[in-house]
Amino acid sequence: MSGTVPRLACTAAVAALAARSLLAPLPAAAVTPDPQQRSVAQLLTELQQLYRQTEQATESYNATAEKLKRQRAEVSRLDGELARARLALQDSRTDAGRLARQQYQNTDGLGPYVRLLLAPDPQHALDEGHVIGELARERAGAVTRLTAREQREDALARAARTALDTQLTLTERQKKQRDAVRSKLADVERLLAGLTPDQLAAVAALERRGVTEAQRKLTTSGALPTGRSASPEAERAVHYAMDQLGKPYQWGAQGPDSYDCSGLTSQAWGHAGTPIPRTSQEQWQHLRRVPLNRLHPGDLVVYFPEATHVALYVGDGKVVQAPRPGEMVRVSPLASYPVLGAVRPDE
Repeated sequence: MSGTVPRLACTAAVAALAARSLLAPLPAAAVTPDPQQRSVAQLLTELQQLYRQTEQATESYNATAEKLKRQRAEVSRLDGELARARLALQDSRTDAGRLARQQYQNTDGLGPYVRLLLAPDPQHALDEGHVIGELARERAGAVTRLTAREQREDALARAARTALDTQLTLTERQKKQRDAVRSKLADVERLLAGLTPDQLAAVAALERRGVTEAQRKLTTSGALPTGRSASPEAERAVHYAMDQLGKPYQWGAQGPDSYDCSGLTSQAWGHAGTPIPRTSQEQWQHLRRVPLNRLHPGDLVVYFPEATHVALYVGDGKVVQAPRPGEMVRVSPLASYPVLGAVRPDE
């Protein structure tokens, strides 16, 4: 399930906030009731902080959604196995009942040795005894199968109950995380609604200057690569992501009409034939890390210490990304956020 991003106030001015700065966020603080009393730098820092908190909540929601999807599949699998086990158990009980009836119907109260001594034809009695032995072994086998299938049915029933309990827990967690995202988005909307057009323009200008300076430092440091080629799979991922330009950011979305940050990167590589984890944290954790000066187009650039934002490198020091609520998929300077590192999906 994904939430609907509220339309933010002053949309024309908000669109000017396309770039992100590298200003370090201040410690968590409540949104001031009167933004007019804050400086432009304070407003920018608070706005960045709120967007970052929103994205953290979004990625937590996405991670739980993925776990819930896997858990639902596990519950379905266990339910199927349990149904098959119960059918097999019923067959075993039917077989055991049939053999028990046969044993009852064929018994005459005499043991096999007594019947052998009293038989007019000892060879016939020996042959009959062999058949009786075979029936006994069949009964023993039926009992063994019945016992094993009863144990398997019990184990599967316990596993199915546990899996269902886990699914219910994840469902409740997902609801709470959904509410957390909506709450953070409401904080952003309230802050933006309290700003004048002049304040919005000043915040946007300060943000652009921060991004420009961060990109300049990154470029002059030699940390960015030049002229590196991409694999065919990476080229397909880049082309897919570039085809999504102009589509809106929407938390929890994986396309085709809207995306959040990791929804865009996971779908791009999925369409390239290389499925990758859904969330930015999982992408950072599970994919092979590469230094920035060895970036290829198609590599993923991960941002913030908590790995809560991700973009796809397209070359020339730029990335394509789904930036934040209220914005569209776009190409940005690589230094739009504080860079944590980069990973390569196809190695």
